[in-house]
Amino acid sequence: MKKLLLLCAVILLAVTCKKVSTEPYGPTDVRIRNLTTVNMTNLTVNTYDSTFNYGLLKADSVSAYHRFDRAYPTKANISAIINGQKYKTDTVASYAYLQYLGQIKATFEIFIVSDAQKKLAISNVIQESGLK
Repeated sequence: MKKLLLLCAVILLAVTCKKVSTEPYGPTDVRIRNLTTVNMTNLTVNTYDSTFNYGLLKADSVSAYHRFDRAYPTKANISAIINGQKYKTDTVASYAYLQYLGQIKATFEIFIVSDAQKKLAISNVIQESGLK
């Protein structure tokens, strides 16, 4: 009888224990804030498996939002043409083990780290509000 109760308890636990996702991966609405004093053209952002070209982003300005399927804080491949030269962030090789942003609106603030190396960086990711 004890074995039967133990077996029923194990089966009950196995059936009722499900891995529940607390929040979906996305979508995430992302916009870019240019913290530099120069215009950026052909501004392209790649987050996980989506790429979007924001076009021209003027100095000290903010782009419109674009919806990505999934986005990660401080991890995006961003490139832009500045004064005829291509600048980009360090390439993200893998998104493994990173926590995604989820269903929110976020602003990626970018700046020039090195003119000599033509390198951009994300200084901050501002998580603004949930999606409606």
